[in-house]
Amino acid sequence: MSETNPAAASEVAAPHRYTAAMAAEIEARWQDFWDAEGTYEAPNPSGDLAGDPELAAKPKKFIMDMFPYPSGAGLHVGHPLGYIATDVFARFQRMTGHNVLHTLGFDAFGLPAEQYAVQTGTHPRVSTEANMENMKVQLRALGLGHDKRRSFATIDPEYYKWTQWIFLQIFNSWYDDEAGKARPISALIAQFESGDRAVAGADGHARAWNELTATERADTLSEYRLAYASDAPVNWCPGLGTVLANEEVTADGRSERGNFPVFKAKLRQWNMRITAYADRLLDDLEALDWPEAIKLQQRNWIGRSEGARVDFPVDGEAITVFTTRQDTLFGATYMVLAPEHPLVDKFVPAAWPEGTHGVWTGAHATPAEAVAAYRAQAASKSDVERQAEAKDKTGVFTGVYATNPVSGERIPVFIADYVLMGYGTGAIMAVPAHDTRDFAFARAFELPMRCVVEPSDDRGTDPSTWDDAFASYDAKIVNSSGAEVSLDGLGVVEAKARITEWLARRGIGEGTVNFRLRDWLFSRQRYWGEPFPIVYDEDGVAHALPESMLPLELPEVEDYSPRTFDPDDANTSPETPLSRNEDWVDVTLDLGDGRGPRKYRRETNTMPNWAGSCWYELRYLDPHNDRKLVDPAIEQYWMGPREGRPTGGVDLYVGGAEHAVLHLLYARFWSKVLFDLGHVSSAEPFHKLFNQGMIQAFVYRDSRGIAVPAAEVEERDGAYYYQGEKVSRLLGKMGKSLKNAVTPDEICDEYGADTLRLYEMAMGPLDVSRPWDTRAVVGQYRLLQRLWRNVVDETTGAVTVVEDGTEGTGGTDNTDEDTLRVLHKAIDGVRQDLEGLRFNTAIAKVTELNNHLTKAGGPVSRTVAEALVLLIAPLAPHIAEELWRKLGHTDSVVHQDFPVADPAYVVDEAVTCVVQIKGKVKARLEVSPSISDAELEKIALADEKVVAALDGAGIRKVIVRAPKLVNIVTA
Repeated sequence: MSETNPAAASEVAAPHRYTAAMAAEIEARWQDFWDAEGTYEAPNPSGDLAGDPELAAKPKKFIMDMFPYPSGAGLHVGHPLGYIATDVFARFQRMTGHNVLHTLGFDAFGLPAEQYAVQTGTHPRVSTEANMENMKVQLRALGLGHDKRRSFATIDPEYYKWTQWIFLQIFNSWYDDEAGKARPISALIAQFESGDRAVAGADGHARAWNELTATERADTLSEYRLAYASDAPVNWCPGLGTVLANEEVTADGRSERGNFPVFKAKLRQWNMRITAYADRLLDDLEALDWPEAIKLQQRNWIGRSEGARVDFPVDGEAITVFTTRQDTLFGATYMVLAPEHPLVDKFVPAAWPEGTHGVWTGAHATPAEAVAAYRAQAASKSDVERQAEAKDKTGVFTGVYATNPVSGERIPVFIADYVLMGYGTGAIMAVPAHDTRDFAFARAFELPMRCVVEPSDDRGTDPSTWDDAFASYDAKIVNSSGAEVSLDGLGVVEAKARITEWLARRGIGEGTVNFRLRDWLFSRQRYWGEPFPIVYDEDGVAHALPESMLPLELPEVEDYSPRTFDPDDANTSPETPLSRNEDWVDVTLDLGDGRGPRKYRRETNTMPNWAGSCWYELRYLDPHNDRKLVDPAIEQYWMGPREGRPTGGVDLYVGGAEHAVLHLLYARFWSKVLFDLGHVSSAEPFHKLFNQGMIQAFVYRDSRGIAVPAAEVEERDGAYYYQGEKVSRLLGKMGKSLKNAVTPDEICDEYGADTLRLYEMAMGPLDVSRPWDTRAVVGQYRLLQRLWRNVVDETTGAVTVVEDGTEGTGGTDNTDEDTLRVLHKAIDGVRQDLEGLRFNTAIAKVTELNNHLTKAGGPVSRTVAEALVLLIAPLAPHIAEELWRKLGHTDSVVHQDFPVADPAYVVDEAVTCVVQIKGKVKARLEVSPSISDAELEKIALADEKVVAALDGAGIRKVIVRAPKLVNIVTA
């Protein structure tokens, strides 16, 4: 909202007053000094530490922010919240004797730059690098203590060389279930060659490895590789011309970027076999210091469930289902397949079976026609839409019947969109009496229902009379007896065990574990991403490029956009920008495999933007290594396992909770593969995770609902007006499109970076969202002005502190006991708060100390002044450096020791104890904080006021809460 700058309005002629202009000069000068001196450069163990025993003895601390994306809009004040927080913590750690690694790079591949390139013709690298330079200037102005030698961008070829190298490690690996880890694909080939592992042929019979063609060998290995290409259902977005991961599709079936319709299609895409690590991804969460809410989201996404695989015979085939309620098999009265299920095409008959229910056919003349029409309908929905609870269930009969393996009954097989290929086997046995969705479907299609779990209420056992299904895990099984097995009278757990054993004995099922997690779709039909280091021979077999050919750099193209289509036309397929560059795509190469130069065709998809952020913590460790991913000794030093951290990882990782699943899960997967292959010692990338909240801002909208500039809104009598028109106000996100963004540049110009840092840290707990209020910034500005005045004379610029034990010009030496108690309590509290990331309360304690010194009125002693400067140094580093230098020190404040509290001054000399009789206060006692319950009771009962108040009454009970309360209950 419009207002004058309170800081500027208050400036007076005092030549040495701390003002915005002085702050700007101080901050620029110290930022130059830090850069020139390499103040924040963290030494690595190879060489640096070995030659410095004192440095080698320091504990290490690796502190990281989540990768920023270099937006063209630059930063608003909400963006630096986490960056300032990690900077404060890193500075505190340096001052408490740690070797601190703290730096920042850029996650610079991605769709926004490509879309800008499509619109303007500007190469994505040009716009991205310009955006990065702008952000670097903004971040530098905040005084962030980053080791700039270690910074990089994912678009740097020397960086994505190693992204490609990691992809090849994954491509050339398989997950050995017996070993419980990834191993080189060469070990699997050796097993096939020796016959230790059988090769299944298309007819189901084993074949010798040397009998297979090159294509057959490649197809066999693709079934094992951790990175593989396959024809699979994908989210195809014609409007963007690319496929999307499930997580990039909104709940209403549209693209997260661009809001285009998304359809199901079958395309050949690269995938990562992250499912092989499902158990380890779950189990290792327990060793991580992460918010429990984030762990829960990861557990739910992985979705481990125990149950059974069951085969239902149909026309010489078997439909395999996964169920967690195998105890209800006798209640299965129909089956449902996902519309995309491959068996549908195999057994759909030419005509409807005689007597087919009219409701089942969807008014179509043949099963094939019905299935085709329904598949087209389902393709227009997202997985989220398909799974959503809908009142009306849709589906169509396939024209075939399966056999219930326990009862022998023939049951109809439907396709319906509430069943997904991405979960279980893409097929379910429907038990409508005990599943709400199956119940609704059975009602809609007039299908039978059988109660096999005895209801605990009075609804009876006839499902046709029920309003909904009855589901229970604590009930008795009924109506579940057949010729070979009976479950009647058993509880759910016992029934599960019995039927699972029976299925296994018959060879028609087995107990198994299923996961919601699906393999990671790793292809994008875009230009601005890492090229795959893969080429295809004339038979279509994929070959890895040798390491000597990395990095495979992006070629120049004239058109950066993938071919886009009518957003509503699902019958289209991708055409990538790279595929149009024939000179780059069609190449003759010698891959060093002994076959000499041959013709190949390059992969024309690119990697998703997640690829570069899956491993960037490792590059920070050893950013200029062109021979190895990372030096093992360096990785071990910064990220290796420690006591209490068995899986290793970054010491503190700060970022938004919106990355709870995608980025964190993908990074964990890559880390585990690299760990299995012996490239790193850390099995997890991030040991401690902290999610900062969001800085919000008020959004003002006119009568049309259009956002208006927040800075031009006026408040009158509790209402808000823009150009004379009344507007609404609602707290929301801050952003350029909402016209409520405040840039850090504005605040730095008006108050200085130290004020901005203090305000953002003082707004509230770091992990909660908070509203931005420019008018409140001045409070922290005033704190810095008072701090300055406690050390520097505003008129002369002279330092006013007095040496300890001497009288100052005001006749007072502020090292009196009261001041020492306030000082050491502040030191103790600030130290604890900074360690616990409680920056708002740390600032409150510094403010309390500073105010105490201001009110005292006289000169501040050197001991107190220096301690005060050191306390605020992590939070407001520029003013701290300036005052430290004015206090006569020639070295930087950055690596000074953080003050340590004297315990004698931290403990109160006395506290007030309240004595109550019948709930009323009768006395107040000054007692020691360490007094025992027994001693306090004795003193309280002997107090004259208490004795008088009791007046001889009998005491029934004395409740003591030392040192602050004694409650006497009389008879």
